[in-house]
Amino acid sequence: MIFASFPLDEATGAVLAHSHRTPERVLKKGTILDEAAITALRTAGRAEVIAARFEPGDIAENDAAARLAAAVIGPRISAGRAGTGRVNLHADAAGLLIVDSARLRRINGVDESLTIATLPDSAVVAPGDMLATIKIIPFAVPGPVLARAETLARDGAAPFTLHPFRRLTVGLVLSELPGLKESVLAGTIEATEARIHALGGRMLPSRRCAHTTEAIAAALREMLEEGADMLLVAGASATVDRRDVGPSGVVAAGGQIVHFGMPVDPGNLICTCEIDGKPALVLPGCARSPKLNGIDWVLRRLFAGLPVDSAALAAMGVGGLLKDTDARPLPRARAAPRPAAPAAKPTIAAVVLAAGKSTRMAPWNKLLVPDRAGKPMIARVVDNILSSAARPIIVVTGHRADDIKAALAGRPVTFVPSPNYDAGLSESLKSGIAAVPPEARAAIVCLGDMPLVTGRLIDRLLAAHDTDEGRLIAVPTHQGAIGNPILWDRKFFPDLLAMTGDGGGGRRIIRDHAEVVTEIDVNDDAVLRDFDTRESLETLPPRLRPADVA
Repeated sequence: MIFASFPLDEATGAVLAHSHRTPERVLKKGTILDEAAITALRTAGRAEVIAARFEPGDIAENDAAARLAAAVIGPRISAGRAGTGRVNLHADAAGLLIVDSARLRRINGVDESLTIATLPDSAVVAPGDMLATIKIIPFAVPGPVLARAETLARDGAAPFTLHPFRRLTVGLVLSELPGLKESVLAGTIEATEARIHALGGRMLPSRRCAHTTEAIAAALREMLEEGADMLLVAGASATVDRRDVGPSGVVAAGGQIVHFGMPVDPGNLICTCEIDGKPALVLPGCARSPKLNGIDWVLRRLFAGLPVDSAALAAMGVGGLLKDTDARPLPRARAAPRPAAPAAKPTIAAVVLAAGKSTRMAPWNKLLVPDRAGKPMIARVVDNILSSAARPIIVVTGHRADDIKAALAGRPVTFVPSPNYDAGLSESLKSGIAAVPPEARAAIVCLGDMPLVTGRLIDRLLAAHDTDEGRLIAVPTHQGAIGNPILWDRKFFPDLLAMTGDGGGGRRIIRDHAEVVTEIDVNDDAVLRDFDTRESLETLPPRLRPADVA
């Protein structure tokens, strides 16, 4: 690839390196310069332009990113579409991300033009979470360079893998000694249940017994007969040796000790065992605390179906000092001034406009028309948004506000009234934008009468937002036409709050700031279709039509 300042007479076919605003149009970075673009630059008074020209064998950035993504992707991981040389990889299931850091270093070391960034090793992820991003730095890379990276990525196991959490049934045995407070037992049960449920497991009713080898062994065998996939023992006193009461109870129940102790603090005194091929853990005293400790690291691996042997435990020593983290400060920190509470995690809010009078569908209210399953249109729209990562969800109400609230009963949304909703769409929009919490870095504005817009599409728009790369507005397009919903960076909230009338000013903002607009092309016309007349309802998929609409 040749990167240089080209005279306009020699720039046709080159890739524009920087955005340019001309009297007639905005030429974005990455535009392939055709005759019309050259004419626009010349009219703007430019004689040359900084650009990149591909050489034989060069692979364009988006094609290179897509190819590298295909080389590293594994089961239960989905790749987004390539844009500006980037492909994001997302989790299709809840689980544990395991990263082979040595493999990843080798791939990233092939050439500075190719980069892969992932979450930390052993990160817990939920469906839809971004796991990794592939970014091609220049506009193109030489074919042989990309081929070397692809070969490294495909040579052996994938450089990172997602291990889904299994739905395990867990039995908890609590041993008791005279004088042990009931609150201690209750705290252990509560903290354990929270851990297991967070990983998608279920708990059998906990079983109490005397703090003796025989009693613990008997309780463990009973738990196995009840169908436990994993066994936990919380002793009345801390385990200090592999021959102590808790581990001895496991052995007496027919099990064996795998490893005693771990290089993670808190969590040092955990004892990992096995009974009938099923994992069993004798828990340390920190099991009573809901704060992060070594138990969490062990449980995550077990739920993900990964081994927790001596080698796996030894590897946990790197990063295993958890006491000195914000999650669990050392006792000495209690005497020091408390640090300021961390800022809330940045989010992208969804603003749902549901305040209109629906005059074109009178006497029906379009948002309250039920489909054949009895679900109102506004409920269908909000459920689609709930399946995305957008949070919080703010529903703007006005006309028939109580009915809208009733239609969305039980859903985790915030209702915001728009006092002047009948003055135009912009009033509802302003009410919603004004209610977006300060930790939200952007907002996606959704229309209440567009039930065909899916949560997956919304997630694509959310993923497109990137302030570092200047992607501040994301719009869906179909065959060149801009649709809805539209994502707005917080930078544009003042412009939205200044709008009047029916909201046409949004298109003006998009036009005036074309250099920060990212277009997400979609294959169907769902982003162009709202349903505000009785006739339009007839074009809905049959399952979404009202019962009395053909």
